Amino acid sequence: MNNNANITVDCAGASRHVVNPYLFGHFVEDIRDHMEAMLAFPLKDMDFESESETKKEISGSWYAYTNGRNTKYALEAPAPKHSGRAQRIRLTSDDEAFAGIAQKAALKGPADYKVKLVARASIELKQLVVEAVDRHTEEKLGSLVIELAGHNWREYEADLSISRACADAELRVYIPEDHPRWTDHVSTGMLWLDHVSLLAADNVALVKREVVEMTKELNAGMMRLAGNYISAYHWEHGVGPVLERPVMYNEAWGGWTSKYFGTDEFIAFCRELQVEPLICVNDGSGTPEEAAAWIEYCNGAADTPMGALRAANGYPEPYGVKYWEIGNEVWGGWQVGTCSAGEFAARTVSFAEAMKAADPSIVLLACGHYDQAWNKPVLEQAGELIDYLTLHIYHGYGPFGMTRNTNAEDRYKAIAAYPEFTRHYLQETTDSIKANPKHAHVKIAITEYNTMYYPNTIRKGLPNEHTLGAAVANAANLNEMLRSSDMVHIGSFSDLVNGWLGGCIRVGDYYADQYCGKQSGWSNRPLDVYGTPTYEVMKLYANQDLQHMLPVQADCATFTVPTLKETPVNLNGLPALDITAGINGAGDTVTVFIVNRGLNEVNAVLELAAFDAAGGTVLYEITGEGYDEINSVSEPENMMCKSRAVPTAEWQRGVTLRPSSIYAAVFQGKV
Repeated sequence: MNNNANITVDCAGASRHVVNPYLFGHFVEDIRDHMEAMLAFPLKDMDFESESETKKEISGSWYAYTNGRNTKYALEAPAPKHSGRAQRIRLTSDDEAFAGIAQKAALKGPADYKVKLVARASIELKQLVVEAVDRHTEEKLGSLVIELAGHNWREYEADLSISRACADAELRVYIPEDHPRWTDHVSTGMLWLDHVSLLAADNVALVKREVVEMTKELNAGMMRLAGNYISAYHWEHGVGPVLERPVMYNEAWGGWTSKYFGTDEFIAFCRELQVEPLICVNDGSGTPEEAAAWIEYCNGAADTPMGALRAANGYPEPYGVKYWEIGNEVWGGWQVGTCSAGEFAARTVSFAEAMKAADPSIVLLACGHYDQAWNKPVLEQAGELIDYLTLHIYHGYGPFGMTRNTNAEDRYKAIAAYPEFTRHYLQETTDSIKANPKHAHVKIAITEYNTMYYPNTIRKGLPNEHTLGAAVANAANLNEMLRSSDMVHIGSFSDLVNGWLGGCIRVGDYYADQYCGKQSGWSNRPLDVYGTPTYEVMKLYANQDLQHMLPVQADCATFTVPTLKETPVNLNGLPALDITAGINGAGDTVTVFIVNRGLNEVNAVLELAAFDAAGGTVLYEITGEGYDEINSVSEPENMMCKSRAVPTAEWQRGVTLRPSSIYAAVFQGKV
């Protein structure tokens, strides 16, 4: 079936407001494997922070590497000013053995790594070997010898060159068997390790270079640091010398909060990307004074207490972080510090006053909800002190009463209905904001959004958050955010890398939620970095020259979403084509975003009223063989954005738009 559609864009009706580039932002959270996938450290338990997972007292991911019958292992208190644990290894001279620890790792190559150790040893131990080998062939990929300088704690740094990439390598740190002989007695043959790390030499702000390069292409505008973990996060533990930072348990998600990616590293990441940072403060277990101190650390002059601390940490110039968020999903029972709307409103007042006192120039966001029973008390009590109310909008099958047994096409239609729900929530929130002049200035920030999925592991079915169908839904949702861009200034796609919903950038072949039960490296491609179909969507939208929105009229086929329970929006007769259009500041480029949510091809005739498209048209397309198609570690480029020139005359006859696909038509000319 080939449906016809007629689209008219009024190029003379440009909106007064300018589309905010922060609308295409992204989101970093210490959740599941987000940091592990993003950062350029291939090893885990670098500070021996985890409990032993075997009968031997060896921390977490490490295991014994020895051929000695009598080698002993123990975990003990860390070195001074350090955190985690120290790994003690006792080597008996009579064994004439080697002894140390090892860990599986996926290593790039040919590549260089920075090795850092914190160690001390009995005086007869003179050398420590660090080497990488292929676990299957024992091929040596790289090695170095560190001369041990004494019995007291000392930091050691060296360069390790890896000859080739190896998906299943082993990193070994050990005393070689050709060590000097000694008489076994008290305080002999003991090695203590308090930190062992590898860092890819080509890292950018401690982040994998491949991730940075892909993130740059997203042209994000803004990067948000927040999430559930932030409500139990104390920023002062994430600044200063890295080895002196305490190990913090991640109270939201389990495991350890990354002490390696704190405030200074986040700012360095944002500056490398040339995006605006957005930081959410801990209002759950933290205090207004703590939030104010964080602002002073970021923005205060070097002669202020916290500004002096920042300068002492090596950053004398203020960061000038402008955007600050109070509270992350405080209405949720899963959140540290969850409370009623009235209690949060009072909390917002106290935080806002303290934070503004620290820096009156900051822009404040406060935790909102798509439920107006939450928003109204917050606006009533704190609306005069804030600039934005936040929404988190995740769209899945829940509102429809659907399950995995629901017809697949009906489930796809439900996901594709994403913008209908977003429109409803935005309208209700806007009405609440405009209801009183004292908070009518407040705008909306959608600081988390994505499609959800059912079921929630790949073992039971394809995860819809990174299918082509999910990309269609996210593109249509972006269209709705653009249509509402007079009120919606900020968007943060959830997540950037791996993490909970999988991230629009995927690193490797293991994702903490989706691949439960699998081991990293199962595909022999644990180092691969690639984008999902939604990554292609986010890159496409954010890189268009779009400043003012244009009115659009469309006549096209419709579809209906069957539901098993009542929904807050009408799901009958939804347009198969979801369309927005905009024009740049110079008035010489019109961009029309067209999302074919339908299951049939469409012959689309497009007219630009009051615009001479003499410069020609480029049509960008994101499509696949079906809405359940994905990019995977084995087929990372299954669906990529492609472009082609389309003569203006062809639009007058009609251009074929494939089902479940995303398009951007970019016209050059003049109004």
